[in-house]
Formats: sequence, C-alpha cells, structure tokens
Amino acid sequence: MTVLRAETLDTTRLPSADRWPYFLDIAARTSAPIALDSDHAADFRASSRIVDLGGIQLTRFRYQSLTGQRTPRLIRQEDPELYQIALTLTGTSAISARRRDTPLASLDFTLLDWGRPHRLVHHSIGGGPERAASVTAVIPRALLPVHPDRVDRLTAARMSGTEGPGALLALHLNQITSHPEQFRAADAPRLADLTLNLVATLLAHHLDAEDDLPVDVRQQATLTRVRAFIDRHLGDPTLSPSVVAEAHHLSLRTLHRLFAAEEDTVAGLIRRRRLERCRRDLTDPLLRHQPVHRIARRWGFTDRAHFSRLFRAAYGTGPQAYRDLHTGPGSSPDR
Repeated sequence: MTVLRAETLDTTRLPSADRWPYFLDIAARTSAPIALDSDHAADFRASSRIVDLGGIQLTRFRYQSLTGQRTPRLIRQEDPELYQIALTLTGTSAISARRRDTPLASLDFTLLDWGRPHRLVHHSIGGGPERAASVTAVIPRALLPVHPDRVDRLTAARMSGTEGPGALLALHLNQITSHPEQFRAADAPRLADLTLNLVATLLAHHLDAEDDLPVDVRQQATLTRVRAFIDRHLGDPTLSPSVVAEAHHLSLRTLHRLFAAEEDTVAGLIRRRRLERCRRDLTDPLLRHQPVHRIARRWGFTDRAHFSRLFRAAYGTGPQAYRDLHTGPGSSPDR
C-alpha cells in the first residue's frame, strides 16, 4: 500500500549559518514570500512536515520565536490568491491585519489572506530557545465555498480550536500532519475535500452563515461530527444508531441517508472502530496482563462469545490467538 506522502524538513541537519536561509525557503514554499525576522537567526532551529493533498497543503511547524510581515511590496510582486488557516499548538501568537490586533493562545485558530498585508509574531514560552509549534492549512481562495467579502471579515480574527467546528478541524489537521503514514496516497483527494469542508464550516459558524453553505459541505461536516462522536463513545455499550441520531438531533432515517454513500453503515462503523481499538490493545505489550474480555468490555463488547465471533470474522483468527501471534505466547490472564 502506498501511504500518504509527507516531506519532513529540519534546519538542524545543516550548519548553523545555513539554517535561517533554509527556513526562509521553507516558509516561502508553503504559502508565499514573507519578510521574516528572528532573534535566533544566527542559529535557527526549526522543522516542518508538509503534507500535500493536491491543491490543499497542510504543514506542521516547530520553530524558535519569530516575526513576519506580508508587506504591500511583496503582495504587488505576487498574490498567490491563498488563504491560510493557522492553529497555534504551543507558545503565544499575535496577528495584525485590517486594523485589528489579535492575541492568540494555544489552540486558537486565525485566518490569513496572503493577498492582504499582515504582521504576525509567534513566541515560544518565555521567548527563549524552546520551539513554538503550529499547524496550518493553505487553501486556494477559489476553492472555499464562502463569499470572499464575508471571509474577509474573519481575517486576523480569533477562532477557538477546542469547541464546535474548530475542535473538529484541529483534530483533523493534527491527525493528518502527525500520522500521515496512517493514510493511503489514494485518500488525498477525499482528505482535501474534508479539509475544505471543515474550514468552510468553521468560518460559516463564526459568520452565522451555516445555512449558506452548499448542501454537500453541510452533510460532510455533519458526518465528521458523527464520526467524532462515535469515536468518543466507543466504550459505551449502549452506543447505537439511535443514540447517535438523537445526540445530533437527526431522525434515524436522515442519519442512515448520510451514510448511504459511505463504506460503512452507522452500525458497521461502530463495530469496525470497536474492533480496531481491541486489535490495537491486544497487540500492545504494555497491556499483555489485561484479559481479552476486559479489553473487549473497555470498547463496548459485553458478550464474550459475540466479540470472539466478530473478531474472528474481521481478522481471521480469535482474539487470544491474534494476541499470541503479535506479542508472543505467554502467561495470560485468560489462560
């Protein structure tokens, strides 16, 4: 299987004098030229992981404190017609644009328009040699299904990454940029669409304009919320399509329609995700002392025989044999 490609760049692999120029090139490649400065430029330590989804680019950064300006002169030289949504992971940030100065804390989003002047700062805790961190998504303006005049109102605004649509987008960006190897290269177009829909949903939420989004964007956002809800409640043995529908104020019929084009039904997704969690725990040497039935119960399976049948059907062998195969036979509480 060909996995999703990620390019990892690290200035510390270079001589000290070459690190800052190398980072300037990385920054320009991920969006557009920007005038950057740092108190640590003489020995700038930074790394990035770039995941190109085809038209939409995700980047995870770690770097020492810096400032940056997208000046009118740079914009006259090149307007790439890009939006960038940035999530501060660690450290403190601030963005100035459209006569707005916005401080940003950890897990805050902000929106940048690379065709408009702006100034940004990002400091590590205490401003010392430790590195700050962020994750960004760069999206062509033409792809975003929200009118540019409305999007403009959110430039340099603060948007939470810990609640509502922001929490879903933060989870999505973190998962892809932290573990791109968990996705197939063939998944890239679908991941790009999902990224676009989640960004659009976040912006529409802050504009009170969710009803203006295309139907397919709203449906995809609802699907993402449903999947996240299911993942959070896998350990609840009462989790069922009815429970999911009620939690999202949907009729059961509407919920099933949402999943009509998906690989799994709602019940099938719950079952598959539970089995995946059980399989992961059964192959974890640190959980070797845990009985199989206790692991199954942790993920919502209360009937041992039923769990064993489902596990065997999914993976071709029973759960205890699967554990022995991947961790080696030994003293097990189930024996």
